[in-house]
Amino acid sequence: NMSMVNCMYQTSLPQFLGLFDISMERSTKSPVTVKRIAAIVEYLTYEVFRYTLRGLYEEDKFLFTLLLALKIDLNVNKVKHKEFSTLIKGGAALDLNAVEPKPSKWILDLTWLNLVELSKLPQFSEILGQISRNDKAWKAWFDMEAPEETPCPDGYEHSLDTFRRLLLVRSWCPDRTAVQARKYITESLGLRFAEGVILDMRDLLTESTNKTPMIGLLSMGSDPTADIENLAKREGLECRAISMGQGQDVHARRLLQQFMGNGGWALLQNCHLGLDFMDELFLLVVETESVHADFRLWMTTEVHPKFPISLLQIGLKFTNEPPQGIKAGLKRTYTGISQDQLEISNLPMWKPMLYGLAFLHTTVQERRKFGPLGWNIPYEFNQADFTSTMQFFQNHLDDLDLKKGISWTTVRYMIGEVQYGGRVTDDFDKILLNTFAKVWFSDGMFAPAFKFYKGYTIPSNAVCKTVGNCMEHIEQLPLADTPEAFGLHPNANITYQTNVATQTMATMVSIQPKDSGGGGGETRESIVQRLADDMLNKLPADYLPHEVKARLHKMGHLSPMNIFLRQEIDRMQRVIISVRSTLVDLKLAIDGTIIMSEMLRDALDNMYDARVPTAWKKISWASATLGFWFTELLERDMQFRSWCFEGRPNYFWMTGFFNPQGFLTAMRQEVTRAHKGWALDTVILSNEVTKMFKDDVKEPPAEGVYVHGLFLDGAAWDRRQGKLIEQTPKVLFNSLPVVHIFAINSTAEKDPRFYHCPLYKKPNRTDLTFITTLQLKTTQSPDHWTLRGVALLCDVK
Repeated sequence: NMSMVNCMYQTSLPQFLGLFDISMERSTKSPVTVKRIAAIVEYLTYEVFRYTLRGLYEEDKFLFTLLLALKIDLNVNKVKHKEFSTLIKGGAALDLNAVEPKPSKWILDLTWLNLVELSKLPQFSEILGQISRNDKAWKAWFDMEAPEETPCPDGYEHSLDTFRRLLLVRSWCPDRTAVQARKYITESLGLRFAEGVILDMRDLLTESTNKTPMIGLLSMGSDPTADIENLAKREGLECRAISMGQGQDVHARRLLQQFMGNGGWALLQNCHLGLDFMDELFLLVVETESVHADFRLWMTTEVHPKFPISLLQIGLKFTNEPPQGIKAGLKRTYTGISQDQLEISNLPMWKPMLYGLAFLHTTVQERRKFGPLGWNIPYEFNQADFTSTMQFFQNHLDDLDLKKGISWTTVRYMIGEVQYGGRVTDDFDKILLNTFAKVWFSDGMFAPAFKFYKGYTIPSNAVCKTVGNCMEHIEQLPLADTPEAFGLHPNANITYQTNVATQTMATMVSIQPKDSGGGGGETRESIVQRLADDMLNKLPADYLPHEVKARLHKMGHLSPMNIFLRQEIDRMQRVIISVRSTLVDLKLAIDGTIIMSEMLRDALDNMYDARVPTAWKKISWASATLGFWFTELLERDMQFRSWCFEGRPNYFWMTGFFNPQGFLTAMRQEVTRAHKGWALDTVILSNEVTKMFKDDVKEPPAEGVYVHGLFLDGAAWDRRQGKLIEQTPKVLFNSLPVVHIFAINSTAEKDPRFYHCPLYKKPNRTDLTFITTLQLKTTQSPDHWTLRGVALLCDVK
């Protein structure tokens, strides 16, 4: 299955048989056949686990371990197929409007759908009623720091084993899924499986032969070259490296022939740049008969879909990713700084600025793991950015006029716009980077009281005389970093853990076999047919062109807002037609009346996996699950129908538009036309957050529009005082009251006292989902919210 996760994770039968022979040889002997077989199976399981895990990237190791435990338990019937399906899919296929309504507002929509799906399993058949009756106890359990460690309400504490408890935790708290899953792995397979495997180059060397290439899979910041060269020194062997690329195959061929005859290690770096030579290399390794016993072939490569499978299936794969965290990042940076570089300038500003730069370098890389909260686009900042900025600092201090002092404007510009900023393509990421430069790089960084965050200080020049002294200071930093050290709210950790769990489950769904009903019960086809019937029953009727045209004429068909409505209805009609025709054809194809085309096969697979079919996704909107997507279709349709056939609404649900920018532009045109002498070029959007929720709105505003359904990500809203405040723990998204968006005739600069908050259609923040910025009141500096990664989202699902 893992080769479907990443094309480099290829294995072969000969590799497995090799491990099987080792297991036969080394496992505990016993005259009793059953015991002997159990010993071989146990030894082989760990051997396969260790062998495979060594060649996986960090992000896929947890997925593989959990999948291994689940497959073994499914095989011995400890876990039922229906339970496995509930674990990986949750309530993704359910329509929120078609299930029992949730009893309390504090329960998230997604959580409730997961619980509805969970209630279909026999152990949890009463859970929905129990939550309604015992609301306080469940909320108290949910609010705990670690619910998986806390006794469950309603007697579940004693009735659930570790796996069933995992089902409950996954439904309620996606961010705690990985923690509970590790407990399940420990109980199912043993503690050594939950602890992972540390790469040992000597073990790798022992396992290898002169016919086995050792293939290092590269990732950002990792290069095993130094480790390989050090190992060669310890073994007393010559190691020579060639970096592959255009014209390098001649030198590689010569090196291989020399070392195959005389012994030595050949290291071919960046093999993804020399793919033409790889097939020849395979034949050279396999077919050369007399190879020196001390010959070893090491290779490094990035992931590439055209890398030869034949090499991957005979090689020993390994990854060597750098450790995570500020402490590890600073250590890595200072390992590359020599004592001469540390003493290159005798000015007292040099060492603090160098440490500040190293801290920034680590921070910009570590923020990537928090997804859109950290960076809208995950940039590949690397050592070259650090080195060039360090060189600039050195040059700047060499030319310094001590009376004028450091030109911080220049320093910040070089960091935020040139050295690091040169990589940044997103406008809001550029603002974030410039904010880091502004907040951390000033005369304040030389003050003894300066700190990046509590516990993260710059060592003084008296302390930091040698690289060793700096390393001692770094050693005192905490092992695990709070997100606040990167400028984020502690809740960002929940977002990160939730993303890891969601990604793991989504990958598991995508690699499941597509051809059977799996583990008895209903077949895939009958499940999808039932789903198609249900969707067809609820699907709205088509819009009749003459009816829509007549209504728009009556409302004023040349008004900008009505032109916008017409365009939205046209797009909605396309979606309805596509959904109806796909579902009707899919039912016929399942019955065998028509041929199952590639498009229908895709619809069948995706609907079974509770995901949106590709053909629908292309003409509609992104959504986490099929259930949410279909609910949104019904809600969008309801808004368009009521606007078209009952008149313009008092407030608008902006999430329900295909083109929300078009909606705001239409509103700007409408306001411009109402004011004589105003030109559209100088009319800009402005806004005010009201204290009303949508039910309080009784009439439309005199000018502009009321918009509801926006969510704050990274901050909360104080409704009484109308300003941004910090999030409450465990509440990731906070709904904003109704916002009055209007237009004003102004060419003035943006007011710096407000936080200018970007508004996006979906949680993935890109140029494609960006709508506009809204100004939000704040008593803290707007820079604080920039570092927090605060944005408004139309949709959080």
